[in-house]
Amino acid sequence: MVRLYAQYMGLAILVIGIAGVLLGERSLLNLVNIDILEDAVHLVTGGLLAYVGFANRDLDLVKSVVGGISVMYLIVGVLGFITPNLLGLLPHGYSGFDNVLHLGIGGIGIALAWFMSESSRHYQVASTSPGKETPESGI
Repeated sequence: MVRLYAQYMGLAILVIGIAGVLLGERSLLNLVNIDILEDAVHLVTGGLLAYVGFANRDLDLVKSVVGGISVMYLIVGVLGFITPNLLGLLPHGYSGFDNVLHLGIGGIGIALAWFMSESSRHYQVASTSPGKETPESGI
């Protein structure tokens, strides 16, 4: 589940970052503000999530990356309500929608990475011991 989250959320954040670069610094549909620094962060975090989601087989690494990035998004969501321009880093500042979106991304990612177990573990029959089941590596 955390791997799927990394894949889909990584791609979604990458698309947001690319759209932000293409659209320039302005408001998108009067809901979200676009700043170049935020676009750069979206490209890096989205790319990292997509990479660990698609290319990495180490589930612990996937959980760590999703958890770490999610904490960052949660902090940004909270700070966005306190100081919408993030202490002057974002000229256009965050909207309420931006903040709620960041809180959602952070909260869901943390829950998946650290609090939900991988209950959908698959088992395979080991070829050396008939009848003995062992967990598949990398799932």
